[in-house]
Amino acid sequence: MALNVVWLGFFLISFFAACVRMASGDLTVFPAMLASLFDSARTAFEIALGLAGVMSLWLGVMRIGERAGVVDAFARLVNPLLRHFFPGVPQGHPAQGAMMMNVSANLLGLDNAATPLGLNAMRELQTLNRRPDVATDAQIMFIVLNTAGLTLIPTSVIAIRQAIAVKQGLVGFNAADIFLPTLLATGGSCLAGLLAVAWVQRLNLLRPAVLVAFGLVVALLGGMVAWLRHAPPEQVSRVTALAGAGFILSLITLFLVCGALRRVNVYEAFIDGAKDGFGVAVQIIPYLVAILVAIGLFRATGCMDVLMGWLTQGFAHLGVNTDFVPALPVGLMKILSGAGARGLMVDVMTTYGVDSFQGRLAAIIQGSTETTFYVLAVYFGSVNVRNTRHALGCALVADAAGLVCAVGAAYLFR
Repeated sequence: MALNVVWLGFFLISFFAACVRMASGDLTVFPAMLASLFDSARTAFEIALGLAGVMSLWLGVMRIGERAGVVDAFARLVNPLLRHFFPGVPQGHPAQGAMMMNVSANLLGLDNAATPLGLNAMRELQTLNRRPDVATDAQIMFIVLNTAGLTLIPTSVIAIRQAIAVKQGLVGFNAADIFLPTLLATGGSCLAGLLAVAWVQRLNLLRPAVLVAFGLVVALLGGMVAWLRHAPPEQVSRVTALAGAGFILSLITLFLVCGALRRVNVYEAFIDGAKDGFGVAVQIIPYLVAILVAIGLFRATGCMDVLMGWLTQGFAHLGVNTDFVPALPVGLMKILSGAGARGLMVDVMTTYGVDSFQGRLAAIIQGSTETTFYVLAVYFGSVNVRNTRHALGCALVADAAGLVCAVGAAYLFR
């Protein structure tokens, strides 16, 4: 419903603005809008086509990891920590494994793979619910952590950046250079969401496993920030690119080696998983076309420039740098719609350049949190939960923290 209003608003406001401009003597506005309409539709298809290859790659690698037991091993590794976040879930309950599979997919940035796994986890958690129409504490914690979107590798965002870079003729472009700033942003949003839920549910997080994990995370993030404050910009860029590319390639190699040691036919496993890649890309084409043509009209009439001007003036009065303003709508839209935010991100990248500060920030924001209202509607709707209690409030806390951290991380890695 929210996206329907936003999408319709783009069209109606654009048409009204075009009529005003035509009445004032501008006879080029409608031809410009029509050209933007078709250009945006073509751009959406080209981006989705480029996305198909990368998604096939990652879905294939993920399937190898599943059959090699790497995903299960990761679940066992983090289980001692997560049981303190979900005290209402008994040890060995199927919900634990389902949640770990969802967390693993989210960590790898496989949004489309994470959703069905998350729905399965919600169904398992619902078996423990004594009041079927009221959300349990465990369900709320699980959903808030999902909206916080903890991600190690923003796979989908990297794929889109690479596709746009090819379209813009950038040679040797490293789409994974957003790895470290996205990790900072998503870590901040996840920590904020976790603490918000823990405070409402009065969870005791002063446990050795939790304190050690928090200590490691704070030390890692603090060390990165301290280093960034003193490192020259050229070194920051090189290390960021190296960390992103090195981590991804190391993870792929780990999956392959573990698969070979477990006598998994890694080639067949890869092909089996990669088959879904094209379907995922085709699935998002209608959504990408819809939002890009609406934004294209909004920009062609000058409405986007007016909106950016207002935001820039507002932040300029506060005495802050305003370079981040063009990417800000991505964060605001992300709360309402992932498809809408993805379209805005693509629009920022195509307008300012995928390698620009604004383009990188839009990608970091897109990878830092999930779509709050979509996640709440789909996940709770799948188990017919009507009373979501404090889930929305805690999720919005995570969203706000993620947006602030994304902007801060982009400036740190600038």
